[in-house]
Amino acid sequence: MKKQIKSVSLMQNAKMVAALYGVMSLPFLAIMYAAGSLFNQPGLTLVSGLFFVVIYVASGFVFALIGAWIYNLVASMVGGFEFTTAEVKQS
Repeated sequence: MKKQIKSVSLMQNAKMVAALYGVMSLPFLAIMYAAGSLFNQPGLTLVSGLFFVVIYVASGFVFALIGAWIYNLVASMVGGFEFTTAEVKQS
């Protein structure tokens, strides 16, 4: 059975992308802190790492919001993504 995504929630998609970006940036923050410790400047690199994380999450939120809005606009004109579903029997 074919289904089509006609629209997506702007805020929910933006929040989800921001949360994913926040989680994905944690390893970077740890690497920045470790690198700063090697050069005896852990505070400076931690602050710059935190700054990066905040900018990364905020830009992810904004661009996901814009992307969802554009998707809804285009989907209303040409139709949304189509996908096929199938029933799966439990064994």
